[in-house]
Amino acid sequence: MTWRSPGLNFSSLPADNTLERLPDWSEVGLLSKHEVSPGGAASHPQDVHHLSLPADYVVDCHKQLVVVKFGKRVTVVDIQRYTVLLRVDPMFKPGFSEIVDLSEVEQLDLQADDFLRLADEIDPFSNDAKRAFIVQNAVQGHAVRMHRALRPQANIRSFGSFQEAERWACE
Repeated sequence: MTWRSPGLNFSSLPADNTLERLPDWSEVGLLSKHEVSPGGAASHPQDVHHLSLPADYVVDCHKQLVVVKFGKRVTVVDIQRYTVLLRVDPMFKPGFSEIVDLSEVEQLDLQADDFLRLADEIDPFSNDAKRAFIVQNAVQGHAVRMHRALRPQANIRSFGSFQEAERWACE
């Protein structure tokens, strides 16, 4: 199966409803006209790497930025799968900034031990990497506060929109 988004093609993605929540990254400014060719491939593959499941993410080497979007339900397994994929991604560097879009998350299935494992073992980013979280409700905000409490030396902030998060993460 090939999934098409304006300017991008992705092959071998599952044929289930998880694709319905994939964002159009060009709409939020992550992919510009200059980065995507009319034929559908990234014109600078070293700049924009890929989208992947279970969390949809893009590595933008030019901006030194990872953008990840989670769906309505998030588990520790979802986060762990994302970080495993990110660690083996040749475009990823631990010092890159990260924007975590939690705006669609309604259910966060994480226990206190899960938060500890995420902070101590699973998180692939360096402590000096900027981490911007997009939140819209109390459940999402609580997850960010827990992450911030467990990584107090980290540079972590919450924002209400992608544009605000990107402005801070890329400054």
